[in-house]
Amino acid sequence: MRRMVHPTLKLMLLLLMLLGLVSILVNASSIQSDFGHCDRVVKRWAFSSLDQEIKEDRHTLRDLLFFLHVPRTGGRTYFHCFLRKLYSNNLECPRSYDKLRFDPSKTKCRLLVTHDDYSMMSKLPNQRTSVVTILRNPVDRVFSTYEFSIEVAARFLLHPNLSSVIQMSGRLRSETRGVSTLDIWPWKYLVPWMREDLFARRDARIQKGSRDIKSNFSYDIEDIVMPLHKYINDPVAHDIIHNGATFQVAGLTNNSYLAESHEVRHCVQKYKILGDHVLQVAKNRLDNMLYVGLTEEHKESATMFANVVGAQVISQLRASNTSMKSVSNKKSEQSPSFLDSDPDNNDHQNSSSDQNAGHLASNEDGEAMKENMTVEDLMEAYEGCISTLRKSQAARRTSSLKRISPANFSKEERLQVPEMLLEQIRSLNHLDLELYKYAQEIFEKRHKHTMEKLVTAEMWESMFNNSYGGVFWKVFPLVMTVILLFCLFVLFVNARRRTSKVKI
Repeated sequence: MRRMVHPTLKLMLLLLMLLGLVSILVNASSIQSDFGHCDRVVKRWAFSSLDQEIKEDRHTLRDLLFFLHVPRTGGRTYFHCFLRKLYSNNLECPRSYDKLRFDPSKTKCRLLVTHDDYSMMSKLPNQRTSVVTILRNPVDRVFSTYEFSIEVAARFLLHPNLSSVIQMSGRLRSETRGVSTLDIWPWKYLVPWMREDLFARRDARIQKGSRDIKSNFSYDIEDIVMPLHKYINDPVAHDIIHNGATFQVAGLTNNSYLAESHEVRHCVQKYKILGDHVLQVAKNRLDNMLYVGLTEEHKESATMFANVVGAQVISQLRASNTSMKSVSNKKSEQSPSFLDSDPDNNDHQNSSSDQNAGHLASNEDGEAMKENMTVEDLMEAYEGCISTLRKSQAARRTSSLKRISPANFSKEERLQVPEMLLEQIRSLNHLDLELYKYAQEIFEKRHKHTMEKLVTAEMWESMFNNSYGGVFWKVFPLVMTVILLFCLFVLFVNARRRTSKVKI
């Protein structure tokens, strides 16, 4: 005999089904409404950004050079070993690398080097500013960011606890005017995050009892450092690291000057399809930059930087110095100065031990050296500087990693990272991968053009310098004189003929 379901129970089940259906419809409507809002916000920002771009040649150096330094791309090497060889201290914008962010009141500086994103352009004289940047393979950049944030955080492990570190840091900041890594985006977020994590793991090991930890894979030693797979999936990494180059070139980092940037960034992070609009803006900005380098193409990038940026800076400073000397001769008692000097404009991202890397002995000698410098001199100085800088960086890295042994990040260990994890990093950085491919295309075209110009210049130079060229240039004026006399003779004869016809 079939058991009958009570009518009240039937009604309750029906109501529950209806409520579930209504909830699904409401959620779907809410998601659709939220996507529509994000779609409008992102498109409005993208159209406005593209419309504001100046539609003129940006490949000639303007009055101000803005080096948009994407973290972990080798930009510090270019700053110390190229730009500081070209620009004297008083030509640098005050407080580069944003100790107190850029000071827009100092409008006459010539060089700004900073991790600030492209929104910095809203503070600069747009039409008088040239932008340069360097991009890196996104997967390698994520690895390098992970390793560097841990490396810097590990330096604090010499303290007994986190409270001691915080007290010491506060005291040092009040006593010194220098800029530490903790003052600079994105490290002011990433290093404290990793520092707190390292201390927590060390405390946990002490509570368990000291024991030796052995591992052949540094990217997954959970007892000592945050494993790579947890690092890349943390909300902090999603907000700051992933697609970081694209957001920085687009001006949408969490360090942006634009009020709408945070909503745009969050919308793009929430709805992947909206990233195409950001990517288009970033690509357009790369097109308009004076120079786009690639970390992986080290030698070619350095050569191109010296010949494209370095050559124009040398020419510009030489013309400026000539002009200033002329003014000085007219106003002998007035000391000429192109810009307002600032005693703090030597503050940069590195600690005091790094600030001297690539420095010239004195400002006066440096000025003279820069005025007479050639591109060949610049490349020679760069090669010597980069060797010293790399040794200093390697020594500091080794010292830091000893505190978290056996973690010892290396290129060989990167090869052991599972393909599944690498694929996840690629997926999380899909915009950066597309932007990097585009940068490679730009670099290839410009590098080819630069090399062709260099070959042509060398050919003409050899014509001047070799023995055959010497004979040629001795004979050339004589040949030109003969040709000119011949042309004058022909004109004279034709004029006589016309005069004779008129008389007849």
